[in-house]
Amino acid sequence: MKLFDTHCHLNDMVYDKDIDAVIERAHDAGVAAYMVVGTDKTSSIKAVALAKSTNNIYASVGIHPHEAQSCSESILECLINLAENPKVCAWGEIGLDFNRMHSPQDDQEKWFIRQLEIADKCNFPVIFHERDSKGRLLEIVKSWHKKEKKGVVHCFSGNRTELEQYINLGLYIGITGILTLKQRGADLRRLVRLIPLEQILIETDAPYLTPAPEKNRTRRNEPAFVRTVLLKLAEVRNEDPEYLASVTWENSCRLFNLKKV
Repeated sequence: MKLFDTHCHLNDMVYDKDIDAVIERAHDAGVAAYMVVGTDKTSSIKAVALAKSTNNIYASVGIHPHEAQSCSESILECLINLAENPKVCAWGEIGLDFNRMHSPQDDQEKWFIRQLEIADKCNFPVIFHERDSKGRLLEIVKSWHKKEKKGVVHCFSGNRTELEQYINLGLYIGITGILTLKQRGADLRRLVRLIPLEQILIETDAPYLTPAPEKNRTRRNEPAFVRTVLLKLAEVRNEDPEYLASVTWENSCRLFNLKKV
């Protein structure tokens, strides 16, 4: 199987000492491409550097809602310059997170909308982050979104109504290791059956959200474990794993406008 981890943070410092071994393990598991996601200026710079140094790594740049209160036009200008590199294929992760409120809601919404404008101007697909926004992210996205614009709802964990609205907007749905967790993933296992094949993606969010059974032996997630996500997804949807791997690969390349991978 050829797998695409469409959302990971290999730019996190937890990989600094053994990133070559992490990439080797991923290769052995069938991972042939990675999207390394930026969440602030520093992580975006690091994501682009990783992408430039490794053939099958791609990068996104963006300001995560947790970092919104420290965002500025000068920081966004830096990201726009970074995004001129051909290995940058998306803008994000951006969105709204009203769970921990690391940044005030006004700041989150202001810089989310501003980054949607930039992504639109640069013709980038968007990587969306949403947590407990109580429909506000959907409101904003609906006012911005057109069918020809592309994006992915990273680590989907919402309800059926939200899922159906994302699907109707033509957005891709990113599925993480939460799917494998007995209690936390129960609702998600019911909902993933509703996602059209052409709109589903697999991701790890590494180093976070380690799937089962890997979480029983390590706290740190890594791209190799996206294989576990794929196998569980195939099981839940009653689909052939090889076929589902092929479909999610094609979906990933289509989203990120990658013609030769």
